[in-house]
Amino acid sequence: MAQQHLLMIEDDTRLASMVGEYLRQSGYGFTHAADAATGLDALQTTPPELVILDLMLPDMDGLEVCRRIKAASPGIAVLMLTAKGDPMDRIVGLEMGADDYLPKPFEPRELLARIRAVLRRGSEMVAGISSAYKVMRFGSLEIDRDARFVSVSGKPCELTSYQFDLLVALAERAGRVLTRDQIMEAVRGRELEAFDRSIDVHMGRIRNAIEVDAKEPKRILTVRGVGYVFAKQQD
Repeated sequence: MAQQHLLMIEDDTRLASMVGEYLRQSGYGFTHAADAATGLDALQTTPPELVILDLMLPDMDGLEVCRRIKAASPGIAVLMLTAKGDPMDRIVGLEMGADDYLPKPFEPRELLARIRAVLRRGSEMVAGISSAYKVMRFGSLEIDRDARFVSVSGKPCELTSYQFDLLVALAERAGRVLTRDQIMEAVRGRELEAFDRSIDVHMGRIRNAIEVDAKEPKRILTVRGVGYVFAKQQD
């Protein structure tokens, strides 16, 4: 298997050096950029599979960097580092397209586990999903699980790897009301706290991508006080 490459955009050079040494020992290629401008340039010269992105950078807000990365290369995963673990920071980061977040300070082993989980979600089908058929169709909505591609009326929908997995988990259980815990268990990704709003943020992003009117959703319905249900019958 080809070596996967990681880019860390972080102005704390001591932290970046420590992280880089650890990740290289774990089998990854690693590049460090000390500011946003250098990091965005590095995306063009050596495109990584994943960017470890600090929220606080000297020359540009990390959220804006995340937005630019996802706009230019939606297939590149972004793991955002937040200094204080502020819930609003991570919610806004997810809204910008980040695939995961990790508050500082962190243990290198936890960072490695998060990186592996994000990359695995981007390269594998969700565990337990049958491969009997590749494309699920719900009216004008098509979900190609092998290609990890979603379209509505033939137009592609941009989703992060985690959002794609969430959508598949819901679609595979169309018509069933699922709690947030059941959805997260189906995805088998990083466990979120039961009251963490980030799963709701992801659902909002998915609706923006696949619904005709995200304010009046017809595909992913909220069941107040319980969770979500994916509609079996769709236009």
